[in-house]
Amino acid sequence: MSRLIEKPLRVSEGHFLLKIESEAAASRPGQFINIRVSEQHDPLLRRPFSIFSHERGVIHAVIKIAGRGTELLARREPGPIDILGPLGNGFTVIRGGRVLLVGGGVGNAPLHFLSRALSESGCDVTYLYGARSREYIYLEKLFRECANRFIVTTDDGSAGTKGAVTDAASSLIAGERFDMIYTCGPAPMMRAMSALAQGTPIEISVENYFGCGIGLCSGCTIETASGPRRACVDGPVFDGASILWDMMPD
Repeated sequence: MSRLIEKPLRVSEGHFLLKIESEAAASRPGQFINIRVSEQHDPLLRRPFSIFSHERGVIHAVIKIAGRGTELLARREPGPIDILGPLGNGFTVIRGGRVLLVGGGVGNAPLHFLSRALSESGCDVTYLYGARSREYIYLEKLFRECANRFIVTTDDGSAGTKGAVTDAASSLIAGERFDMIYTCGPAPMMRAMSALAQGTPIEISVENYFGCGIGLCSGCTIETASGPRRACVDGPVFDGASILWDMMPD
């Protein structure tokens, strides 16, 4: 059994950091854990969360309050916690290239783990962090520490550059060459990033709701050029060019 080390820490508006001591196998950037949110039967289904970091036996995950299950987790007291993971397929960590990471909202969480791995592999990392406004930006210092260039955009201009993170990405891609692009966030944002890539390899991490997390229920199926794929076991990371975006719910 894993253990929640301390009460979830509020890191921004509606976002909390979980610190979980676990004997789980080492994680790869882009993988996730599935958490049983209550010892009762309601809510029944587990909730999936991207791994923010995993080192020395401690998994960090950022959760966003989106309903009763996540509210229960945010109020959880330290002690035993039932998790499955690490699960799913993660990002490809290339070596020594120029990479662009584009995150939106809570979708920034798995990109922190990835950014650290890419930096350690000798990549030049440009990170675009998109948020609704200043109060929704979490753990900014940790993101800055593992990027050569870190750029914040907010919808309302309360921090960084005003506007959509995809606008900033478009400007960068038009003027610079990247060996790889990685993105996670709302589906419309990732759809736009896949179009902007223009032949540059791009990996996306989908934020579908995973019912079981281990491929049994097929409730997270998405359509790709190679046919239907279960996001929890075939993903959550996919080649952005393979996604049939017109069939992807927003």
